[in-house]
Amino acid sequence: MISYRFRILLPVLFALAAAGGAQSQTPPKALTVLHAARLLDIESGRVLTPGEVLVNGDRIVEAGSTVKRPAGAVIIDLGDRMLLPGLIDAHIHLFLHPGAEDLQTVLESVPQRTIMATVAARDDLMAGFTAERDMGTEGAGSADTAVRDAITRGDIPGPRLRISGNAINILGGHEDAIGFNPAQRVLPNADFANNADQLIEVMREQFKQGSDFAKIYETGTDSVENGRLSTPYQYTESELSAAVREAARVGKHVAVHATGDPGALYAAHAGVASIDHSFQLGDETMRVMHEKHIFAVPTFTIQEYFAAHPLTPGGGPKEQAILDLHVQNFRKQLAAGVPIAMGSDVGPFPHGTQARELELMVKFGMTPLGALQADLINGAKLLDWEGQIGALKPGYFADIVAVPGNPLNDITTLQHVEFVMKGGTVYKKP
Repeated sequence: MISYRFRILLPVLFALAAAGGAQSQTPPKALTVLHAARLLDIESGRVLTPGEVLVNGDRIVEAGSTVKRPAGAVIIDLGDRMLLPGLIDAHIHLFLHPGAEDLQTVLESVPQRTIMATVAARDDLMAGFTAERDMGTEGAGSADTAVRDAITRGDIPGPRLRISGNAINILGGHEDAIGFNPAQRVLPNADFANNADQLIEVMREQFKQGSDFAKIYETGTDSVENGRLSTPYQYTESELSAAVREAARVGKHVAVHATGDPGALYAAHAGVASIDHSFQLGDETMRVMHEKHIFAVPTFTIQEYFAAHPLTPGGGPKEQAILDLHVQNFRKQLAAGVPIAMGSDVGPFPHGTQARELELMVKFGMTPLGALQADLINGAKLLDWEGQIGALKPGYFADIVAVPGNPLNDITTLQHVEFVMKGGTVYKKP
C-alpha cells in the first residue's frame, strides 16, 4: 500500500521526469554565435542593430553589431528579438510555493520541499533568470546547499545561486510559528539567536553548512497607524554590527528583512549589504544607505500578491495600505539616491512569473533602463558576481536571454523570454 506522503510526492517526481525530457538543454559548443535584430548595451542603454555575441565555452568573447564568425562556429539566428544579459532576482525563496508558509514547514518534509525547490529553480531559469539570491529556506535548513551545488555541477537546470540557509530570528519573532497551540512543538521557519554571541554562533554553523551569506530578520509584524508604518525592531545596532563583522571576517555579507525604522536605520548603521522590503525608510536611513551604498530591495510583487491574496480573511486592505505607503516612500528613495536592486520575493507567488517586479519598479517611478540596470548591474554587485554577470562583455559568463520587441519601450516584454543561455548552455530556444 502506497503511503499518503509518497502519493503526494509521486506527481512531483513524474513532473520532474517529464520536464527533464521536454526541455532543450544544448551542451556548450566550443564556439557559438548568437544573432538577433537587436542587442542592449546595459551600461550605456544603447540598442545595437543588429546584435551578435560570440561565445566560447561558457564565456563571452565578443559582443556588438557584428562579431567574428570563426570556422566551425554554431550560428543561432534569433530573428526579430533583442539580446540582453540573463536576468537577476536578488530576493527569492525556492523552498516556498503559494499557500500558507507555516503549514509548508509542518506538512511537507524537507526531502519533498527540496524536490519542489529544484522544480522552482528550473521554472525561474526558463523565465530568463540566470542568477538569484535565495533569502532563506523557511525551515529547510541547509537543503539549499544541495540544490545550489547540483546546479553548479550541471546535474539539474537552474540559475546561479547565492544561498543563506535558514534565516535568523529572535525567539517569538517574525518567523517563529506564532498562532499555533503553544503546547505543540511547531517547527519555526528560522534559526534562533537572541543576542550577539548567539548570532555569531548560528552564522558560523550556517557558513559551515555552505551558506554564502547571512539573512537576518530585523523587523517584526507590520501595521499601519495614522498613515505610517509601525514595525518593531528585533536586533540592536550593536548586535547587527557584530553579525556584519563576523560575516566580513570570512568574506561574506549580511542581508536583512527590514520594512521600516528604527530597525532599518540600525541595519544601515551596521553596514549590511541590503535592506530587503524597505517599505518606509526615514531620511537618515536613506542618507546612510546612499553614503554606504547599501541596496534597497523593494519586493513590490509579493506585496501586490498579498493585497490580492491575503493570508488572513479581510487582510487585503491592510496589505494594500502597506503597498501604497511603500510606493510613496520608494519615490523618496529614488530622489535620495538610495541604490536599488531588483528582488521579487517569489515563492509565495508562482516561480517563473517574477519579471512582474520590473514592471512595478517602472510603474512606481523608475525608467525601464533604470529598472534593468538595478536588476543587472546592481544585482551582479549584490550577488558578488560583479564583472562576471549582468552585461554582455568579453570575459563575462555567457548568461544571455532574448525577448521579442524592446523592453526599453515596453518592459512587459520581459515576461516573454523566448531564449535562455546560461554559461554557454542553451536551455530554451524558439
